[in-house]
Amino acid sequence: MTEAVIVSAARSPIGRAVKGCLREMRADELTAAVVSAALAKVPQLDPAELDDLVLGCGSPGGEQGWNLARMVAVLMGLDGLPGTTVTRHCASSLQALRMAAHAIRAGEGDAFVAAGVETASRYVHGSAEASGEPNPRYRAAADRTARHRAEGGFGWGDPRLLGELPDAYLAMMQTAEYVAGLRGVSREAMDAFALRSQTRAAEAEGFWSSEITPIRLPDGTLATRDDGPRRGVTPEALAALKPVLHPGGRVTAGNACPVNDGAAALVVMSDRRAAELGIPPLGRVVSTGLSALSPEIMGLGPVEASRRALARAGMSIGDVDLVELNEAFAAQVIPCAEDLRVEEGRLNVYGGAIAMGHPPGMTGARMVGTVLHALRETDGTVGLVTMCVGGGQGMAMVVERF
Repeated sequence: MTEAVIVSAARSPIGRAVKGCLREMRADELTAAVVSAALAKVPQLDPAELDDLVLGCGSPGGEQGWNLARMVAVLMGLDGLPGTTVTRHCASSLQALRMAAHAIRAGEGDAFVAAGVETASRYVHGSAEASGEPNPRYRAAADRTARHRAEGGFGWGDPRLLGELPDAYLAMMQTAEYVAGLRGVSREAMDAFALRSQTRAAEAEGFWSSEITPIRLPDGTLATRDDGPRRGVTPEALAALKPVLHPGGRVTAGNACPVNDGAAALVVMSDRRAAELGIPPLGRVVSTGLSALSPEIMGLGPVEASRRALARAGMSIGDVDLVELNEAFAAQVIPCAEDLRVEEGRLNVYGGAIAMGHPPGMTGARMVGTVLHALRETDGTVGLVTMCVGGGQGMAMVVERF
């Protein structure tokens, strides 16, 4: 069977939304810069050979609308390059890579760009353009959520037993509170995991900086480094943070990922064409897995998605050298790692999104590049990338480093 191999990876710095290094960058300009950088790493490949640009975007509206992928292709001067924009919220660019790999395996192309972007700094906040109008059929569920918050209740019950739809528009932090309550994850455990992420990321500054493509900003200066992690974080500082939603809550700004801007791109080819051009692959896509569950506990989505991806690869978790489990919230990473039986020594070994940030459209492609980079640094072979997805999904991908 034709294999889909990743031959190049590039990413921008990850900026903090509104106040960070990429706050003035449009999504199309940012993506074009990163895609150009990924293609520049494989000069043997003529961009005219590209079959498609598949771009993930968590919230494709406003400046991120108008089929952003095609806008990027034209902006780059690649008028002959088709483009499609896909959304699976947090897993949007992982879905982009999945689609490119499927096309290659089906014999419907030899060269693709799978990319992802999110510029949360430039959302039209609170508008239908940014997030869509909620379906009024979810009103009862939303009212129940409001009661929980007002009463300080964060336990989770199956909404089907209440005769209601689950709250599909639930704020992500509320879903993390529900997972913490359902699985008994303490505030202390969540803060301890957040400290681990910040500490590991800070200690691995060289690892992270080597991934970055400098981005020329509108004022002519260069953005060359991530805005995260927060250096010098202490247990005392984390413990002093107030819960975001309610005094009785457990989720704080310290044990959750921040809101971010960023873009990442992967060049994906058939193994045959890469060999013909003399391009050494970084790794191959082995398998993917998807899952769905109540939107109210979306944080547990990685568990079943990872099990399905591993089963399709004919592997078990014991065959995996490194796991990149997106750190949307410590509240969900902890039980997911427990259910998957991932030891600390294999999990997010250089830190994760709590420290580095999580631009939803970017994260999947960024994590694939990161796990291949980490496997190279640790002389590992098999990596698992997995994440929860807003709206009640999970997604996972098994990759193998060459």
